[in-house]
Amino acid sequence: MATALVTGATAGIGAAYTELLAKAGFDLVLVARDLPRLNTFANKLKKSYKIKVETIKADLTKPVQLAKVEKRLANASKPIEVLINNAGFGIKDSFLDSDLKREQELLDVLVTAPMRLTHAVLPHMVKRNSGVIVNVSSIASWIAGGTYSSAKSYLTVFSEYLNNELKGTKVKVSALCPGFTRTEFHQRGKMRMTGLPNFMWLDANKLVAKSWNDAQKNKAISVPGFQYKTLAIIAQYAPRPLVRKIGISVRKKQR
Repeated sequence: MATALVTGATAGIGAAYTELLAKAGFDLVLVARDLPRLNTFANKLKKSYKIKVETIKADLTKPVQLAKVEKRLANASKPIEVLINNAGFGIKDSFLDSDLKREQELLDVLVTAPMRLTHAVLPHMVKRNSGVIVNVSSIASWIAGGTYSSAKSYLTVFSEYLNNELKGTKVKVSALCPGFTRTEFHQRGKMRMTGLPNFMWLDANKLVAKSWNDAQKNKAISVPGFQYKTLAIIAQYAPRPLVRKIGISVRKKQR
């Protein structure tokens, strides 16, 4: 039976992806920081879907802990068929006011970790000529919405590049670029989101189903929701001064 590894696996988009993969019959490797929560979720999945579930407690801002996940991905005797780079990190403060340590941690989680984890697993996928990598990016990757947007821009372009680089193989890479999604993300980041209308919120299970379907079709980018498809077109093709204005407006709604 094939095995999938998911980072940030116990909540939000990560949990939704974990459930989808479990229903599809994948054994799982779950990565998160909260070990009690991780084990509780793993036991639930084992009972519900009769699958094997490994857990790795890891804070991806810590090189030694990140290396544990890399080692598991590079284990050719226990191959990983699907990698979901989902672990998230957000900062509500302006770069002028933010803590430098937090800014570095944002880059560690959103840029360094996905890059290193992909680098660990990809040679084995290419050798087998089989595998799927989904990088959970954001619609923010096309707007000038702070350092979060900057980091997600890397992840989107990185995914597009790999998708093109791997043409001719059966290894698939896709960037999931959702908009605002009902998860714990904004609460953990202490972001004020009361000004956002209801129609702008997405359901994690629905967007993950869309992402997985797009990844199977080897689409480089998956944008769930008509409202965000429209925004993505505007962000990619509108004059940059307008895009910057949109980014500033979004940032203000989060503070």
